Amino acid sequence: MLTTLRRNALLATALLLALAAVLAAAGASYAWYDAANEEDSSYAETRDEVLADAEQAVQNLNTLDYRDFDSGFDLWLQSSTGDLHEEFVNGRATLEEAVNEGQTVTTAEVLSSAVTELDERAGRAGVMVVIALTRDPADGDPVTSAQRIVAEMTRTEDGWKPNAAGQAIGNRTAE
Repeated sequence: MLTTLRRNALLATALLLALAAVLAAAGASYAWYDAANEEDSSYAETRDEVLADAEQAVQNLNTLDYRDFDSGFDLWLQSSTGDLHEEFVNGRATLEEAVNEGQTVTTAEVLSSAVTELDERAGRAGVMVVIALTRDPADGDPVTSAQRIVAEMTRTEDGWKPNAAGQAIGNRTAE
């Protein structure tokens, strides 16, 4: 009887240890899964923030009305950072003269966009934004063209802003 009791106690202990091991493994698996998905979620949220900020910035930087240059230019300054911002500040007088001389209104509509690279730790991202850019001169018909804009984005206190931007090769005039 004593050996049966010992055998049952030993079996019960083994079962409890096995159950504890299974629960520990399940807990570790859940923690690993949760941590992995939390990071993916965070990365996806950051990517979406970059994309939304890039779309708005590219639209702002391609919209300007000669009749209200100051407001449009202020929006350019608010929408940029770093070298691009400094380029705007330093070139303001030249740009204002050209815009007033050309008497053109430009407007942009975002057609599509993508984040091409994202380094969350460094606070940098690359994007491509495709816009329909309409140039409407005071004395002519408006012309719309598709433009592919590439931009380097930097994380700032106010969100993600372009510090460099330019046209990708191969833009087309819409028919």
